[in-house]
Amino acid sequence: MKLINKSILTAVITLSTASVYYAQQTQDTVQAKSKDIDEVILRGVTDIAKDRKTPVAASTIKAAQLAERLGNQELPEILNTTPSVYATKSGGGFGDGGLTIRGFETRNIAVMVNGMPVNDMEGGAVYFSNWTGLADVTSTLQVQRGLGSSKLAIASVGGTVNFLTRSADMKKGGVIRLGVGNDDYLKTSFSYNTGKSKDGVSASFLMSRQAGGTYIENTNYESYAYFFALGYEINKKHNLQFTVTSAPQWHDQRTFAPTIQNYIRYNPNNDGTPYRKYNSDFGYYTDASGNRVALANRSNYYAKPVMMLNWDWTMSEKSKLSTVLYMSNGRGGGTGELGKVGGNGITNFTDASGHFNYDAIFAANAAVNLNTAGAGSTLVRRSNINSHNWYGILANFQHKINDNWNFSVGTDDRYYYGYHYQVLTDLYGGAGYKDNANKNIATPRIVNALYDYKKLNWNPFGGKMAPAEDQIGYSNDGEVLWYSGFAQVEYTKDKLSAFLQGSVSNQGYQRIDNYVVDGSITPKGQTVNTKTGFKNIFGYNIKGGANYNINEQHNVFANLGFYSKQPFLNSVYPSNQQFINPYLTNEKISSAEIGYGFRSAKFTANVNVYRTQWKDRWLRKTSQTFQLADGSTTTGYSEINGITEVHQGVEFDGVYKPNRFIEVQGMFSWGDYYYKGNASVASFDDNNNPVTLANASGNTLYLDKVKVGGSSNNSIPQMTASLGLTIKPVKDLNIFGTWRYVGKLYSTIDAGTFTNVSAQEKGVLKLPDFNLFDVGFSYKIRLQNEAQYFTIGANVYNLFDKIYISDSATSIFGTDQIKDTKDPDNGKTWEQAGRMYNGIATGNRAYFGFGTTWAATLSFNF
Repeated sequence: MKLINKSILTAVITLSTASVYYAQQTQDTVQAKSKDIDEVILRGVTDIAKDRKTPVAASTIKAAQLAERLGNQELPEILNTTPSVYATKSGGGFGDGGLTIRGFETRNIAVMVNGMPVNDMEGGAVYFSNWTGLADVTSTLQVQRGLGSSKLAIASVGGTVNFLTRSADMKKGGVIRLGVGNDDYLKTSFSYNTGKSKDGVSASFLMSRQAGGTYIENTNYESYAYFFALGYEINKKHNLQFTVTSAPQWHDQRTFAPTIQNYIRYNPNNDGTPYRKYNSDFGYYTDASGNRVALANRSNYYAKPVMMLNWDWTMSEKSKLSTVLYMSNGRGGGTGELGKVGGNGITNFTDASGHFNYDAIFAANAAVNLNTAGAGSTLVRRSNINSHNWYGILANFQHKINDNWNFSVGTDDRYYYGYHYQVLTDLYGGAGYKDNANKNIATPRIVNALYDYKKLNWNPFGGKMAPAEDQIGYSNDGEVLWYSGFAQVEYTKDKLSAFLQGSVSNQGYQRIDNYVVDGSITPKGQTVNTKTGFKNIFGYNIKGGANYNINEQHNVFANLGFYSKQPFLNSVYPSNQQFINPYLTNEKISSAEIGYGFRSAKFTANVNVYRTQWKDRWLRKTSQTFQLADGSTTTGYSEINGITEVHQGVEFDGVYKPNRFIEVQGMFSWGDYYYKGNASVASFDDNNNPVTLANASGNTLYLDKVKVGGSSNNSIPQMTASLGLTIKPVKDLNIFGTWRYVGKLYSTIDAGTFTNVSAQEKGVLKLPDFNLFDVGFSYKIRLQNEAQYFTIGANVYNLFDKIYISDSATSIFGTDQIKDTKDPDNGKTWEQAGRMYNGIATGNRAYFGFGTTWAATLSFNF
């Protein structure tokens, strides 16, 4: 489930009055004085790159652009005109989109708020469905590609995404905003800042609600956000700020990528084209009044309240200490089916429209006698709970040695405890669910307590966990202890600026399985206990770089770094078991980059060349369908050891302003991402049983020279481009349009496919290139009071309703044989059977991008 990193994401929604203020000044000031400690290359813990000083590739987006162009898109989509960035809506549910930078997915991108990392401490994932308020309180969004400038020991393999939010001492005023859009999208928000009083007290708060549906069938959602910051400037040396924020939400999903042939088969128009809105993760039942009612099988819900206290201490003109204490208690989970009825899973109850026939499921469940039936003999909807408590401290001390040298040292320490178990959310017409998963209980038990996933949790202290008697399926906890220290030295003189930084960290992992009996023996003869004990893993990174300003127009920079990265918790304890991975090792990432910048009154441009190598990567690939050696199929997951990836490429971005009425923005990125050497793989069904795959040649995964695709249902492009035009014909009117191109788009690797050499020779499936066009406008209506004005705006996305595949989960080629004894074309190739769409075999599972969508906003500033 998508929950964690949600961690502090709003948490940090105002790291500190001073640090945020300084970071904003960094963006607004083109030139800086090296003698000012607040004008160092990398300031505080925010580590925002400064133009023509910090030697990293960076792109910056301001709050005005977010408000003007985001509309009802996913938050990461605002980055799609940034080189080497690919953000999609993935399955299409609210907040379910994916993000890659330089071919690396979110779990290997450091997402930060005011310099504080928020990636999930167990698996590194970041989900944006719980951060609806973030777009409203962000003043600056910066993307640093590559290892970046952050001093912390974080997973910035592909890059860093840093949200800088407003602080409590903003200028007095407020904003009321209303947004509408396709599929009943409605968003309302109200924010107000008191300004700083004579006593140094200030406050800022925001409340918002967003609801409706997305372009996809049955993806309704409801999301709220609240944010409150209270600041107190005790004196010129001491500044305190308290922040509390959360964004409770629920949303129905599409998590399974349908086959292209099902998009076509279930098109209501029956015209041979794909029905892009098709969602196979819901169905219909008939209520007491005879109405056909939609019911989702897959949904997500979460609340991630965060409280934090920041203290900034200006010790002297040369020294400064920033400290943040924070607490984050996340509660929520994701729903799906559990069990079978009459030996049939939920996909056996599909109606003629390609949706679940809940009337048939309800009837089958009602006929089951739970007193005599075996465990798992009813088909129900469960929720996988993924809650956590997270506590941390982040401190950074900065000192100016002289006019040219600065240094900083600090610590980033965290404690995390994650709770993972299942509860029931719908019995689907049955009397209960019979569960025998808890090995500490001798006989199966019938459970029928239900938990409503649409009941939002507003408790800022976290709320209650389900009692043990209501838990089913599994119940395990993850405990993480994180200690780290970092140091940095900077040099600035005349045209040269340089930095060297390093960090060390210890991550301690413990897995606690509440359903395991202490001293039990696994099928492999291993003795396991409820608690594994902590496994401590040491890691470090070191990186540095230099920038040289040749003159006022030209600059060059270079950076390089090495990162010994600790694996995630599921790598330490693979296969959901209580023993340590025998192949456990740190992942090694090395990166190098050179860049050139040009600045003039009308034209600015950047060119970067980079290469990153990632060795000893461990990957769990979920949601797979396996063809087994006995001819049957099953679903499950694979665990892959010893992956080596190479990511290299060239990037360009530029802005041309011929006059004050016209601005042209452009970018181009070309990459070459591929696997180097082969890897080892082990595959399991959904019950953690090892499986033997058809046509597999042992446990080798043949990946050498195969292009890098995503690790789940997402795809990765290796060529992107965009061209944007903004016209300002009169004061306060902006008219804009963007063309975007995506090419060299490769599907995810399918572990069940690449277990033989022939698949390696074919490589991963390349999807069709596509072009998209977006347009929009915004206009300010000013009142007599200059501080008061209305803003109206509108955006149309995918203007020409382009049909395109944004993500794919499989690599089936037209020359591959159809292997399904129930299929009349069994034994033929997809091409021979004429089952191709736009050059792609229709047996591939994929997500189509949204068709034409729109959003409009009206806001009043006062």
